[in-house]
Amino acid sequence: MATDVPGDTPLTSLQGGEPRPISEWVTTFHLAVVALDPYTYESSWILPTATRVLRTFAEADCRTAFLVAAPPDDARQFLGPLVEELLVLVDPDRVAIGAMGITSLPAFVHIDQGCSVVDAAEGWQPEQWRTVASGLARVMSWKRPHIPVPDDPIPFEGTPAMTESPPTV
Repeated sequence: MATDVPGDTPLTSLQGGEPRPISEWVTTFHLAVVALDPYTYESSWILPTATRVLRTFAEADCRTAFLVAAPPDDARQFLGPLVEELLVLVDPDRVAIGAMGITSLPAFVHIDQGCSVVDAAEGWQPEQWRTVASGLARVMSWKRPHIPVPDDPIPFEGTPAMTESPPTV
């Protein structure tokens, strides 16, 4: 997946609140996000796995975050205490999700400092997630999480990322 995300694509931190362009989020570090739709079963099924993956890379030289396709209050309710531990970006209008070229949620996405999607996995296909994690680990000189582990869900297709036509940035 070779997608250049427009540098002015807004990302809003649940913890900070003010939208900042993606170019500011990747100035120093790559960005690894797990994009979720809190209104679907599929995203709830993958939450423990996604948390494990993001925790693995949390101290690497990349910025890790959940990218939640919902307003702040719904993201807080969906993630619960995880909002205190991990960076959470909210994208209620799915502008960033569309700009990243994501068509199915959940998704695991690696974005470099040039705002390019290095790799992405959509739905829960463990081999694809392992490929994204392996590439990120190689670039970061970090350890790769084990994917899958016995407690992970069985593979499944995701749900449509865009509820209607993709938003324009």
